[in-house]
Amino acid sequence: MEDAAAAAATGEKASSYRYWVREATGDAAPLPVPRKLDPTANGNGNGNPPPLGSVWNQAGTWEEKNLNSWANSRIKDLLGSLGSLEFPTGKASIDEVSKCLGDAFQVTVRNKKRVGYNYELSLRFSGEWLIKEENKKVKGHLDIPEFSFGELEDLELQVRFSDDKGLASDDKTRICKELKSFLTPIQEKMRMFEEELKGR
Repeated sequence: MEDAAAAAATGEKASSYRYWVREATGDAAPLPVPRKLDPTANGNGNGNPPPLGSVWNQAGTWEEKNLNSWANSRIKDLLGSLGSLEFPTGKASIDEVSKCLGDAFQVTVRNKKRVGYNYELSLRFSGEWLIKEENKKVKGHLDIPEFSFGELEDLELQVRFSDDKGLASDDKTRICKELKSFLTPIQEKMRMFEEELKGR
């Protein structure tokens, strides 16, 4: 009787859920072998083109890439090369991009790539105008308030003088109007920036 009870207990242990996980049998499926992801793989094995974005993001869901480092440097290069403009009674040049604040990014959503940016800029200028038969040096900044991707047509340029002592109100108005001629070349350079950003 005791032998029968022991045999029954052994039979229960053999069929218990605890043991089938621990002991692999000969007909069990082999364990998966780890495989390294290949970023150069063409396609994903089902005839579809490779997904955009990172290798880990095969489904093409939301992924954001920060492009600030490249964008800040590129904006400074492009706008720093604006050079000078001649006006009826003077000339001015852009000396440097003194403020370049903002963000540039690339977003992959549903396997579609989108880019964008949001910036605030200030360009330091220096120039010389003929005022009351005397050449007067003028310095200041051209400020561009916050703007985003696709808003270049609405770009605003504000003139801020470093030292406007000795400038009459009508002289300041005339100089401001002439300095706003920099708007067109700035827009052209920023269009180049947008095209390069789209290609990244």
